[in-house]
Amino acid sequence: MSPVRVALSNDYEVVLHGLAAMLADRDEVEVVALTTSPHIDADVDLILFDTFGRLPANDAKLREMVANNDAKVVVYSFGSYSPDQARRQGAAGFIHKGLNGAHLAQAVVALHEGRAWESETPDADEEAAIRWPGQAFGLSERESETISYIARGLTNQQIAELSFLSINTVKTNIRTAYRKIGVSRRSQAVLWALRNGFATGEPREPRVER
Repeated sequence: MSPVRVALSNDYEVVLHGLAAMLADRDEVEVVALTTSPHIDADVDLILFDTFGRLPANDAKLREMVANNDAKVVVYSFGSYSPDQARRQGAAGFIHKGLNGAHLAQAVVALHEGRAWESETPDADEEAAIRWPGQAFGLSERESETISYIARGLTNQQIAELSFLSINTVKTNIRTAYRKIGVSRRSQAVLWALRNGFATGEPREPRVER
């Protein structure tokens, strides 16, 4: 049986290379493209859309990727970017982050073949295999995502509303992230983010004063 040909999509190259490493030794899948663009030039069966730094409520890049490619687009994310949110924007399926490489490959094959993938439970012992900007500074993936939203100009309230988190959770993520990267103000956090691999080339979100 031929391996499923997979393209990996995310705004950050470090995330793409970490995800590719997880699938490198799996015979049932073949990673043929890594891209930060919504357009895939390679002939692929499935596009795995890693949502690091993407907001679930209105993900224009996900919708564009679904519209511009014939391959199935599968969202790879945490529960805060829910399967329902992914499917409403055109995704063909959802895989929970944190699965080890073997389970991730099994999920990709199942969704490619049109079968349901039953397990959305992460494998905590494999979480270190995933990479994200800011990881080397001790930031968790959730904290790093929060810093990426700040770098894009979102307010705390916007982050909470668009990512379906409570404002207190957002503030907690910000406090712990600031402590780890040694900043105390939002302007400092933006500069730190832009100097440490958080720039994506996408336009900054408009700030909405509340």
